[in-house]
Amino acid sequence: MTTPTTRPGLRLEEMTPRNFEAATAIRVRPDQEFAVSPVMQSLAEAYVHPDGVAWPRLIVDENRPVGFLMAFLDIDWRADGGSVLRSGLWRLNISAEEQGRGYGRFAVESVAAELRRRGAKEMYVTWHEGENGPEAFYLNLGFRKTAERSEGEAVGVLTLEEPEGPVEEGP
Repeated sequence: MTTPTTRPGLRLEEMTPRNFEAATAIRVRPDQEFAVSPVMQSLAEAYVHPDGVAWPRLIVDENRPVGFLMAFLDIDWRADGGSVLRSGLWRLNISAEEQGRGYGRFAVESVAAELRRRGAKEMYVTWHEGENGPEAFYLNLGFRKTAERSEGEAVGVLTLEEPEGPVEEGP
């Protein structure tokens, strides 16, 4: 996976009182509601976790809110009885009328870039399996399904490689 798709006007915004209502108005298609919690629940979860664990962002194209994402940063992921710190994509909600335009890919690439910036070597995601679920989306972006389950969901991992292209050096 490379650095985030660059399109003029496409960006992530930190959550603020100014964009709260726009974020909570984001709705996925009705047939996808089983697979992702509403934005309001995500923001409540971000609030109750220690600072620095949740990374919620509004996805904006020009001045139009098109989606919401929330990453998790260095959570204690108990694997095989041990404790392991992991980071990844916690939630991804793309407005029903905005799907199929590359916003989901932009969101995943943006989280990958942020995790890479923080020194992570892998990015995790979980998903509900089944018809209209996001499994094919994540697998097409390079995630590989692990044998793990997390709260009944499939677990995927993406190896974070360095971005392609020339490395800029300072003066």
